[in-house]
Amino acid sequence: MTADPRRTPPGGSMTAFAALHRAGKPLLLPNAWDHASARVFAGQGFPAIGTTSLGVAAAAGLPDGAAATREETLRLAVALGSGPFQLSVDAEGGFSDDPDEVAEFARELHAAGAVGVNLEDGLGPVARHAAKIAAVKQAAPGLFVNARTDTHWLGDGDGTLARLDAYRRAGADGVFVPGLTDLRAIEALLRHLDVPLNVLYSPGGPSVPHLADAGVHRISLGSLLYRRALGAASEAMAEIRAGRPPTGATPSYEAVAGLGSR
Repeated sequence: MTADPRRTPPGGSMTAFAALHRAGKPLLLPNAWDHASARVFAGQGFPAIGTTSLGVAAAAGLPDGAAATREETLRLAVALGSGPFQLSVDAEGGFSDDPDEVAEFARELHAAGAVGVNLEDGLGPVARHAAKIAAVKQAAPGLFVNARTDTHWLGDGDGTLARLDAYRRAGADGVFVPGLTDLRAIEALLRHLDVPLNVLYSPGGPSVPHLADAGVHRISLGSLLYRRALGAASEAMAEIRAGRPPTGATPSYEAVAGLGSR
């Protein structure tokens, strides 16, 4: 699938998106998995919305983190790129080890209306990921590149600074360290960085106010909301099967049908 470069881009821009990354008042970024979920979050007043690779992959019956959802990811970007919000796309590792192919995909995302992209290293070679970032910034300079390292997500935190330094030198506009939840470690990392720091919200970790006080610039929800939605549906079915009415919020048919209008 190819994004139509003739599409009129939304009102957002990388400059406006970057301005949302503020120490003390971080960007709280909900992550959508389809058009309806994005519209629900936009209706709550969130100025920017990300996508979740797990939600996109699971909805399509494909594995996450395996470079299997390039077309699905682009299709969602095309669907959301003209929405009334700033759009950042979770692109796993760019769906290729070839920096030129990653750059072309980023160019298509930008043409679809995205103003940001997440690129994760998966603890792969630092030089390869840095080359991807540099290629993306050359091909689509209007994209805010959020460079993710999985040192805390998949490892033990070793090498975080070296990786982030390499990605910043390659042109990353911000850095993302999922799995980092210790406030003292976050504050130490912030003292070292000269670009916005993104962390992943964890229900068992620091609250949004505590992360804001620490100086974090962006807080992502990742796949949490998608997993919560699945959990709510599963709980509702269990209640119905047990002869009880389901509890929790249930939008009306009319409200959900209205989300389909662009």
